[in-house]
Amino acid sequence: MEYADPATLAFLASRRSHPPKLLAGPPPSREALMELLELAARVPDHGKLEPWRFAVLERATLDRLAPVLARHVLDQGGDGAAAEKARSAFGSPVIVAVVSAPVESPKVPEWEQFLSAGAVCLELVNAALAAGYGAAWLTGPAAEADFARAHLGLAEGERIVGLVHIGRRGPTPPERPRPDVAAKTTFL
Repeated sequence: MEYADPATLAFLASRRSHPPKLLAGPPPSREALMELLELAARVPDHGKLEPWRFAVLERATLDRLAPVLARHVLDQGGDGAAAEKARSAFGSPVIVAVVSAPVESPKVPEWEQFLSAGAVCLELVNAALAAGYGAAWLTGPAAEADFARAHLGLAEGERIVGLVHIGRRGPTPPERPRPDVAAKTTFL
């Protein structure tokens, strides 16, 4: 095909997320991170509503919020192991919270706007990986509405779609089993 891009197809065929525990600092510079966010914003967006935004959690914020998140998990009935897991999740060099911020629209339903925000998460992960960083898209207790409103500045009606962890790559994670696409596909 005239417009085929074999290098991009090879990238997509081999891409894998890098768990936050394998990421190291330093994080991307603000300039490099802004370039990644520009790429992430190039997603399908019916109506050009831009129904999402970014909240960048830099190291000082992550250090300040890690014990607060651990306490939140305990307050919600989690045990010490769950609180420690939540606290350690804020050990990434930088985390970009992708926030679904739906816009009132008679033509574009909220669920479609939410999908656009999800596409931003994947595009940000892929942009970071293509730029040579490690990255992973997670959620967890920090994405819960009450924590996010109290500590990440979410407004009413907004929600965290993903926490994208970005840093310097560690060892390449092992390949994991992939879905049997033929079993999940129907041609009509």
